[in-house]
Amino acid sequence: MSQLTISLPGTITEDEAKLLLAVKLFEVGRLSAGQASELAGCSKRTFMELSGKYGVPTFDYSTDELTDDLRHA
Repeated sequence: MSQLTISLPGTITEDEAKLLLAVKLFEVGRLSAGQASELAGCSKRTFMELSGKYGVPTFDYSTDELTDDLRHA
């Protein structure tokens, strides 16, 4: 794993920066939910909940796929 050192303004904590980086990398498909939760330092469930709070969907289903899945459930 690579390591990166950055300077953060006093208004942003290290934990917040890690979470936001993980959310963005997950959003663009560079990390899985499990990898992103590890980077953020939280459980996968917590990460998924926090992602939703930032407007990032945790499931990438189209409306048609979801409707089809519900029809077959």
